[in-house]
Amino acid sequence: MIEAKNVAYRLGQTEVLSGLSFTLAPGKLYGIIGPNGVGKSSLLRLISGVEKPAAGQLLLEGKQAAAYPRKELARWLSVLQQGGLPPVGFTVRETVAMGRFPFQNWLGDEEADTEALIDSVLEAMGLSALQHRTMDNLSGGERQRVALAQVMAQQPRLVLLDEPTTYLDIGFQVLLMDTVSGWQRKRGLTAIAVLHDLNLASLYCDEILVLHEGQLAAFGPPADILDAALVRRVYGTEAAAVAHPANGRPQFLLMNGK
Repeated sequence: MIEAKNVAYRLGQTEVLSGLSFTLAPGKLYGIIGPNGVGKSSLLRLISGVEKPAAGQLLLEGKQAAAYPRKELARWLSVLQQGGLPPVGFTVRETVAMGRFPFQNWLGDEEADTEALIDSVLEAMGLSALQHRTMDNLSGGERQRVALAQVMAQQPRLVLLDEPTTYLDIGFQVLLMDTVSGWQRKRGLTAIAVLHDLNLASLYCDEILVLHEGQLAAFGPPADILDAALVRRVYGTEAAAVAHPANGRPQFLLMNGK
């Protein structure tokens, strides 16, 4: 579904990404990890078609991502932006329903009745009790959950999530990642998440792309690529790798340097 061929990306005169080549198969949950400023969000924007590569090709189903008309692409690709939704005066339910915009005519109508769909995604994200509250009366974490519910209402085949656990405590981080993972597997869709937490990425992702100094440092299943040596090389810090007691996936304990 997604193929990068020697992709490079620049911000002004600064080369943020260079020489990226990889193929992402449909129906998996992928993670993108790496230090701050390494180009994780830039790569997500390239995949979404919002930005164009300075060199190389970024293909979605064999076509340049940036060549798709925006509304056509929005019928099957959805993006959860970093930072969630702004605190505007729409209700939670109205905001979630905005995910159906790509399927509406110019009058804002849609052939199918989507009320049951909206009910189901509100319930999935624990938002049913908040559905009539306005966005400006929600916490940052609650707005982030609304943002994911809006993405779910869109019913895409490809979902891009830019730091989806921002503003969430550990309980809601797990809820969100459980929801994304379960939804992804149930519907067979492809999901790509930029994550800062290596342990979350290892627990939930089928495969992980590790970016370092604008290049692809590693790519593959967590158990195959994540170890203390990689953390030292990419993040410049020491960590002890241990196997998760439930599934054996690598988890990392940071060392304090003493």
